[in-house]
Amino acid sequence: MDNLSHILGYRQEMPLLFTQVYFWVFYMLVYLLFAFVYPKKRLRNAYLFLVSLFFYYKSGGYFFSLLILSTVVDYFVGRMIYSARKRTVKRLGVWISLTVNLGVLAYFKYTYFLVDMINRIFHTDLEAVNYLASWTNTLTGTHFDVSTIILPVGISFYTFQTISYTLDVYRGKLKPVRNILDFGFYVSFFPQLVAGPIVRAASFIPQLNQDFSLSVREFGHALFLILSGLVKKMLVADFISIHLVDSVFQEPVAYTGFENLLALYGYSIQIYCDFSGYTDIAIGLALLMGFRLPVNFNSPYKARNLSDFWRRWHISLSSWLRDYLYIPLGGNRKGKLRTFLNLFVTMLLGGLWHGAHIRFVLWGALHGLGLILLRIWQTLIKAPVRPGCFRRAISVFVTFHVVTFLWIFFRAGTWDAALSMIRKIGSDLSLQYLPAVIKAYYPALLVMVLAYILHWLPAVWKEKARGIFIGTPWWVKVLVIVLVVLLIVQFKSVQVQPFIYFQF
Repeated sequence: MDNLSHILGYRQEMPLLFTQVYFWVFYMLVYLLFAFVYPKKRLRNAYLFLVSLFFYYKSGGYFFSLLILSTVVDYFVGRMIYSARKRTVKRLGVWISLTVNLGVLAYFKYTYFLVDMINRIFHTDLEAVNYLASWTNTLTGTHFDVSTIILPVGISFYTFQTISYTLDVYRGKLKPVRNILDFGFYVSFFPQLVAGPIVRAASFIPQLNQDFSLSVREFGHALFLILSGLVKKMLVADFISIHLVDSVFQEPVAYTGFENLLALYGYSIQIYCDFSGYTDIAIGLALLMGFRLPVNFNSPYKARNLSDFWRRWHISLSSWLRDYLYIPLGGNRKGKLRTFLNLFVTMLLGGLWHGAHIRFVLWGALHGLGLILLRIWQTLIKAPVRPGCFRRAISVFVTFHVVTFLWIFFRAGTWDAALSMIRKIGSDLSLQYLPAVIKAYYPALLVMVLAYILHWLPAVWKEKARGIFIGTPWWVKVLVIVLVVLLIVQFKSVQVQPFIYFQF
């Protein structure tokens, strides 16, 4: 019984991460049973819904109750909006969805931020209380700490997902899901549940009623995505993080300007490989079960300007902010000044979505300001439709360095650490340190350079490599899998390295 409770129970130190052997044992068991239920669509959806709830419980404990709450509320609100004849009732449904979802998100994500602001402004001494922990202790006899509010895993992602469903039903773009288990499956599908991509109901819900299909080429594509995602996360992101980035960002003043600069370049490729690695694995796992998830990254550091960057980076979030915030605010339809304001507010709230700290607000605000300046520049300077290679290279170079510089505010643990890093980079870049720095960090620097080279390779080369892998015989695929696993074992750190976007 102890072993069974150990396997089935929630353990904070043993979450179901894509980088853990435990997860792959879990997935193989899920897929084995999936092979028996997939022909019956309703049974398949119900089975994957239950599996997803278990996955979330193993990853976030009793917070799965919030996932169920969000599912139930938006399921019934969607039906209420669709069947209502009066527009006031439809709007009431939207407000119920927004109030519940954003209220729960705000409580768990922004309570400390808001309480701290109130205390600073009004010189009060308010304290945050974890009411969910208190209620759970009362109902189940547990002993959770009621003085600490822990952010539930993935709440920012599935909250935006359910809100988009309700708004699409309100706008008449989507009919509500009839079966609550089907809807629960859409909300909680475990590959993308905790870190995206944010899946629109309009693209996923039609798949609930489709028969399972997976071609030989799609199977190869899924394997390619999973392997590339694991390589990005464990061979690049985790290695750079452990051997360079974390130590420098933790105490920038203890390192030279060159070390700070290299750590910043390191974090730029680390966060890309970490996050895009997760979504690659998620898309691959979903595809093996016959479900197609949207692409979430498109070589973002090849972007020619900030607008292009946000069309390539975390595409599911940037498109969500565009469709459900920027356009409803007025988009670019109400004059230039209003357009600039809408851009700024959208990016400001996008920054706040990432975290309840002034650093994230500033990060979003600076991106918003950058987009405004870009609009002004494009109005004043008529760029050629097809710029030459040199012009493109300069644009990519400048955009990459702007984005990389702004990552300082995103990654630094404190405001003082961010300012210290900027000062170090600006005043302590003596060339005498360079040989010693390269010698001290050459393994991490080698991984960084290789990662950047692969990132900036032409897209046609990458597509050709993917096509070659897909077209190889099964025994070659097995050999590649074995080689990748052996490499990962050699690089794997003892300490679990969670995905960066799990904190959001």
